Amino acid sequence: QVQLVETGGGLVQPGGSLRLSCAASGRLFDVYSMGWFRQVPGRGRELVARIDLSMNPTYADSVKGRFTISRDNAKTNVWLQMTSLKPEDTAVYYCNSVSYGAREYWGQGTQVTVSS
Repeated sequence: QVQLVETGGGLVQPGGSLRLSCAASGRLFDVYSMGWFRQVPGRGRELVARIDLSMNPTYADSVKGRFTISRDNAKTNVWLQMTSLKPEDTAVYYCNSVSYGAREYWGQGTQVTVSS
């Protein structure tokens, strides 16, 4: 089991920045991917960014150049630095981890609202 706890959500004006954090614990040795997804009411959960064992990031086209994902070597923390935020970035953001054997885990989510 992997436990994931997100923090850092909130209300921010368009053009502003926000940094999300995800604290991971538990069975981390076989986690090979960690990332962030987001979801708005009535729509499915979509990938925002992920980072693999080699620290290679992948981003959704909609956030490229604005968001940066990073993590520590121990896989105990994953961050999402969000800049130039837009109203369409408003969503609940979820931390995600994937382990060998296709075991997938989710955090409880943190609300990000971009509004003036």
